[in-house]
Amino acid sequence: MNPIRVLTLLALTLCASLASAQAPDGNAHPESHLVNVTDESALLIPFALPSNTPAGTPAQKKAFAQTLDLDPLRNLAVGHNGRVKILDTLARESVRSITGRKDYIDIIPATEGEEADTYKPDPLFTLLDTIIDPAYYTDKPLLYIEYLPLRRSLLEHAFPEDKLAQQIWNKRTRLSPEIIESHARAVFAEHGGEPPFRRGFNQLDNKQQLFLYGASNLLLVAPESKDKPWLPLTSLESNHPAREAALELGSAWRALDAARVNAAVAALGDVLPTIHPDVYPGSRRDLELTYNRSNAFAWGAWVYLLSLVLLVLAFGSGRKWLVIGGIATLILAISLHAFGFTARCIIAERFAIQNQFESMTGISLFAAVIGLGIMVWRRQWLFGAAAAGTGFLILTGATQMGIPGVNIEREAAILNTSVLLKYHVTTVLTSYGLITLGMIISLFYLGTFYAGRVKNADPQLASEAGAVAASALGDDESTTTRARLLGDLDRAQMVVLQLAFWTLGVGTLLGAWWADHSWGRWWAFDPKETWALVTWIIYLIVIHARFGMGGEKRALVTAWLSVLGFIVMLWTYFGVNLLLPGLHAYA
Repeated sequence: MNPIRVLTLLALTLCASLASAQAPDGNAHPESHLVNVTDESALLIPFALPSNTPAGTPAQKKAFAQTLDLDPLRNLAVGHNGRVKILDTLARESVRSITGRKDYIDIIPATEGEEADTYKPDPLFTLLDTIIDPAYYTDKPLLYIEYLPLRRSLLEHAFPEDKLAQQIWNKRTRLSPEIIESHARAVFAEHGGEPPFRRGFNQLDNKQQLFLYGASNLLLVAPESKDKPWLPLTSLESNHPAREAALELGSAWRALDAARVNAAVAALGDVLPTIHPDVYPGSRRDLELTYNRSNAFAWGAWVYLLSLVLLVLAFGSGRKWLVIGGIATLILAISLHAFGFTARCIIAERFAIQNQFESMTGISLFAAVIGLGIMVWRRQWLFGAAAAGTGFLILTGATQMGIPGVNIEREAAILNTSVLLKYHVTTVLTSYGLITLGMIISLFYLGTFYAGRVKNADPQLASEAGAVAASALGDDESTTTRARLLGDLDRAQMVVLQLAFWTLGVGTLLGAWWADHSWGRWWAFDPKETWALVTWIIYLIVIHARFGMGGEKRALVTAWLSVLGFIVMLWTYFGVNLLLPGLHAYA
């Protein structure tokens, strides 16, 4: 194909991407409900009605929390949001939804002779405490408000003359229920007609509902059969051991009596799994608790970084023990990563690649495994460094940037229409991982190329760059010329880029096949489809451009097109999902 025709097709597809597509009804994810209100009984607090006054001071709460043993409750099953999860997971999700972070920060005021302090209670403690003793949180910075103008407006009404108080509360990003209850109506009257404020108020309302009615999520009683919903503790007879243990737990909690609480917790942990034990989940609960505690994706990202650093240092120093350490840590990072991905698949009871967070963890795992495989095959450590860099970059983005889909939820109905889905998505995600691998190797090529081509370059710099590249490729730097070195780097990038080209092409064709099964048509110029084609065309240009060029120019153009392709892939993967409406809303 003539490159001019390729560019023309590229322009046409760019224009076509501006057309929006109407998503079918089954396309969106099932609606998530932060509060599990099913009937009036679910709103009854199993720990009896809370008091209007706090049970203790912040210092007393901290001491109380540190003496509790809540482990018997952690892996108790609870029905919530369409699936059966464990109480530890519900607590983590609830605290993150309310506070905007993984844990609640309690502030212990300064006392005579001591400075103010902060304390981060366990999420399970926070969940139970907000249900049993909500009065304690009335004046505490609890509810996260992401939209800054809304947060500032509420604070201006709460502290009209106190700028310092406004600054202190604003930095916390969370406001107290008292401030919101007192001033939300006035702020809504001023700004309720503005769409960003309305969205902010909707988000805030969800957090308030979760704080006020979090007890309705405690559907801890297994039903008679798996096709029936889970039930609240209040559905049991008043003299049932679980009801009595829950009432004792609430009474002891408000008295800050840790010994009695621990006894009630142990009783609940023993009796609840005995209610309809044939329905009650077994070992999967322990796996979910291990998944929560291991934080495998976050730890995997840091181990990937360590591997990358060790391998880069090895390239510069030539020390074999650094190479061995880099490879060992790469294998450890992939093992952590694979555990997290596999455990999530088992917990979700599906192949976990069906939202933004899951696809990112999948991309990085597939790319890292392929990079490790190519490294072993070609005995070139550069591929290992690229695998480590890919794993670190993508996993860090998934775990640190608030990517949607962290919670394990039900799949969209459209994603369960054909087994072709997992082949299509896995293939496309693998191609994206290969694109990232190729980009990192291309950056290595560009660094080596320009280190030796900068006008009046320091010969020592060029020599060191060549030595690093030679070591990364497993070559003997003493016998490797610059031309051979750049040629080896070009072949290394082409190995990955050709794999990316064919994998993305196959993935796109599988997507069309799946679309015909699911939506009844092969292609609709949906933005996601269109930009996936644009990304593939970039790599088509790479292949065609190489036919008309030779030497360093061909390799240099390939490297820059690899970087361009990576940028386009990022837009296809993130920008289209977040900014353009279309048939792939679930992705």
